[in-house]
Amino acid sequence: MDQLTKFLVYNKTPISKTTMNYEAMKAEKNDKKLENGELDKRMLLLSPDLGMTAERVLYARNRQPGLKPAVVGGNPITEELAIELRVTAFGTSSCPPRGEWIHTPLIMRPSDQPLGYGLAAPRNGTRSLLAGLQAHIIKWLLFDSRPMTKDNKSMEPPDSYLRPNEDRQEEALWRACSEVIWRCGGGFNAQTEVKVVVALPTSTIYVQHSSTYYQDGITEMLHLFEFKSLEDLQIFLKRYLYLFQSEDGSGSLLLLYACILSRGCENVKKDLDGKLTYLVSTQVEGSLNVTTLVLSGRATPYLHNGVQYVGDEDHYAMPQFGVLSRSPVGLLVWYGNDDNITKNISRQYPGSRLKTPALPIWVTSCSGHYGVLFNTNRELLRNYHAERRFDIHYYTCGGCHILLNVDTRAHEDSVTLRNDDISATPLEKLIHTKWQDAKITWSGPVPFAGDSPN
Repeated sequence: MDQLTKFLVYNKTPISKTTMNYEAMKAEKNDKKLENGELDKRMLLLSPDLGMTAERVLYARNRQPGLKPAVVGGNPITEELAIELRVTAFGTSSCPPRGEWIHTPLIMRPSDQPLGYGLAAPRNGTRSLLAGLQAHIIKWLLFDSRPMTKDNKSMEPPDSYLRPNEDRQEEALWRACSEVIWRCGGGFNAQTEVKVVVALPTSTIYVQHSSTYYQDGITEMLHLFEFKSLEDLQIFLKRYLYLFQSEDGSGSLLLLYACILSRGCENVKKDLDGKLTYLVSTQVEGSLNVTTLVLSGRATPYLHNGVQYVGDEDHYAMPQFGVLSRSPVGLLVWYGNDDNITKNISRQYPGSRLKTPALPIWVTSCSGHYGVLFNTNRELLRNYHAERRFDIHYYTCGGCHILLNVDTRAHEDSVTLRNDDISATPLEKLIHTKWQDAKITWSGPVPFAGDSPN
């Protein structure tokens, strides 16, 4: 403020810069009011900020620890939708679903113990779903949440991100669920309008027991919530994450229902292409179609790239829709030597879009057992030199963790092909479907050739 302005404001002629305390004079004018309690209007002309009062900033209160918000809003499920949902998922609504889907929550291992990045679940039919979710949890912990430098390298050792605290465990869980559900609704594809649906249980029963519907304690009590924004979906799942984590709860079933509802029951049936009439199979650890739904957003039984037209001289060529784009998480499959595949399911082998994903993470189906293979180097699949010799982790939701070293360099002492070696374990043979003839070294105990990890 120059001398003339100060004179106009304070109506005093300054003698020198040191004799006038303008800040004190300004405060005095601010405190001085007229008889009616208003500021001098003449002061506001030259100093409008004098008439402004200090703004109050209101901060949201933190909820008390352990407080569980009740499910509010949404639309209650109808009998028609409940029947269609059960038929699409399990093939019938007149019988209850398999018990493991009702009693398998989404629980992380203790953060203060090894393998704190992993889900914990018994071996049952939910493994095909949980393995896909586990891959997305590792994806967020290792790559999405790591601050990157200009040379695309992490500031801290990658292994440190595999030791999350409880807060990061919860964040990884709801972010992974959000990504899976959003992809099933057509997300991450700018050409379509995205709408996803999440179903949460309440205490009110909306569908009564009948000859066409057998109550399971969850489906008939659902409220449906629609979202058109990924951010809104993430906020919602973060708020109600406890419903997915409650002990002896049905977090796996809620996630499966969200994927089916977001994809649409009719679209799921079209994806199956007559190979199966429902999504969840009778296999011990679940159906591969559930895994493809989690990874690609489509429950396709075909693992090849793009669209293939299959026919013969007596039938028109019909399209078989495989993996339409490269997935951020891959898939490796090894069926084993036993012919235990049902007659309605033909063996499908992943194409390059699943074998070479955007990030070095793969869901594995090894003789029907599901797990996750991953490497901590983001550039593994982009750098030829990095892929010559590297370590790779194998994890299952049963708590099995194995560290292996894969050497893809040619060895003069290799006489026979490792892929045909009868002494190779099923996991080694699965890795050979991606890196043929690679030399694999186990850092821990080697399982027997006829066994497979938990």
